[in-house]
Amino acid sequence: MIRTKTTFIVGAGASTELQFPGGPELLSRIAQGYDFSRFGTELQTRDSTLLAQYVAKAGERLNKSQNDLLAAAERIRISSKLGTSIHSIIEQHNSDRLIPTLGKIAIAHFICQAEARSLLREKPRMRGDLPVQGQDYWLFYFAQLLTSGVPRTKVDRIFDDVTIINFNWDRTIEHFMPFALEMAFGMPIAEAQQLVAAKLKILRPYGSVGRLQWQSGDAPQVDWGTEKPWNIHNLPTQIFTASERANDVGLLREIRQTVTYAKRLVFLGFAFHPQNMELLIDHSLSHNPEVLTTIYGMTAANRATVIQMLYRQLGLEREDLLTIVNARCFEMLRDYNLMLES
Repeated sequence: MIRTKTTFIVGAGASTELQFPGGPELLSRIAQGYDFSRFGTELQTRDSTLLAQYVAKAGERLNKSQNDLLAAAERIRISSKLGTSIHSIIEQHNSDRLIPTLGKIAIAHFICQAEARSLLREKPRMRGDLPVQGQDYWLFYFAQLLTSGVPRTKVDRIFDDVTIINFNWDRTIEHFMPFALEMAFGMPIAEAQQLVAAKLKILRPYGSVGRLQWQSGDAPQVDWGTEKPWNIHNLPTQIFTASERANDVGLLREIRQTVTYAKRLVFLGFAFHPQNMELLIDHSLSHNPEVLTTIYGMTAANRATVIQMLYRQLGLEREDLLTIVNARCFEMLRDYNLMLES
């Protein structure tokens, strides 16, 4: 059980452990999908065919011509050659309503596709099991941290000191956790879903691709494993960029307060892009939180920059407050379990 008020900040690197695309790979897929010059040739892909259908429908809704749609798709494709993420490309073209719309449609398409094709299945092969094999993914050890040593009668308290700030669009956390509770405590899956919905606080700066069937709210429903959602044209309203969220004063305040009041911050697969750090922190912290972070796959120069950034922006005054781990997310949670449960 996690006994210290802890905020987990989850980036794309965490989801790659379940075979989701990271930022550069997602951008590459979108660029290839919007290469409509391949139509009618043997290089035409299924993704391009589906995106063309989605884009045509969006054009009807927005009263845009085919030439406008093709130009917007080509603009995204060309920009991706220099861009670092689909986020940055949408931000660069935020004065053109069509390009952000096409960018978000592509995000919805490829994230829903990734959910359907990921290691995380719709349901376990056997009742009471987990919907994914093995243990080499962060959610396994996250669930282990939460449930370890907790009596069944106190299961409603396991999320009391935990908040997640999730920068990803996928719903892996929400889909996985009820199955973990079912396995750990033998509770019915419906009861586990209700507990997760009521108690696990997840803040999403960039939104998500809709809500799962058991979740409440006004967001479009997209069941896990739905590769081609019928309501995909409603999903862009649930996907946001940094500049769009900058105007959401209420959410920004909640995110920053969550960071400010946490006694421990855990960064998982987080790349520390400046625009993301601005959403988390608007001024240097002064309460000296413990910080645990992965830096897996970073260059030596970027690692040094991240360390300097964390000391400065989090207001850390002692070296022992910052623990840098050059390992995958699941390895860090596994190896630092005693610290995280304390």
